Amino acid sequence: MDLLAADIVNRFYTFMWPMLRISALLLTAPLFSISAVPRRIRVLAALALTWFIYPLVDWPVIDPISAPGLVEIVNQIFIGCLMGLTLQVVVAAVVTAGQALANAIGLSMATLIDPTLGNVPILSQFLLIMAVLIFVGTGGHLLLLSVLLKSFSAVPIGQSMLNQATWGKLIAWSSMIFTGALLISLPVMAVLLLINAGLGVVTRAAPSLNIFAVGFPAMMLVGIVACMLTMESMGLRLQWLWVQAFGVLDDLLGVR
Repeated sequence: MDLLAADIVNRFYTFMWPMLRISALLLTAPLFSISAVPRRIRVLAALALTWFIYPLVDWPVIDPISAPGLVEIVNQIFIGCLMGLTLQVVVAAVVTAGQALANAIGLSMATLIDPTLGNVPILSQFLLIMAVLIFVGTGGHLLLLSVLLKSFSAVPIGQSMLNQATWGKLIAWSSMIFTGALLISLPVMAVLLLINAGLGVVTRAAPSLNIFAVGFPAMMLVGIVACMLTMESMGLRLQWLWVQAFGVLDDLLGVR
């Protein structure tokens, strides 16, 4: 009976390490971390993934109450959050692009009278839905699970990633928030810049003309039409951003 109890404790210690990394990943990764996914679903998904991955890897037995065990708990949570936050950079770029477009078009004023959306413009939510659909449609969730499985071989339990090189790569990749937002919104912003220049010429030619009565509807109409015409190119840029994110994730984890 003592041997059986000791075996159960050892199994629990080895089962806990992949569970920590997978749970941290599901807490921060796109699609899995949205508020529409209940916590019970995340817990069940983490348990199911751990149950499937557990027989595929040889796990070390580390006492989580000891000092090395506490350090390893922090390390596994950090690795899981690192994988999720790497992909969340794309989500942040999409939201930033939507906010820039909404401010330029004039749709951001809708958030002042719509309490259900908060401070996120509806255009950002639309682009975010499109980014999630592209992520799922191209098999991004399956690729993420594949990277997760490979990460246990590339960064095994007991190997730390809390170093300066990892932080430097993550910070360098975070600059894609602004670069990606610029790539997504640049075509529409260029069209709106030309419209603004034309309205400026019209205002100089006819000072008595009410620029707000003419410019606001014109900017909104042209902006929506420009978004519709450039939707295909936006989708291609979003797909490119997801590809870059997985490339950076492979580089961070050393997955080949």
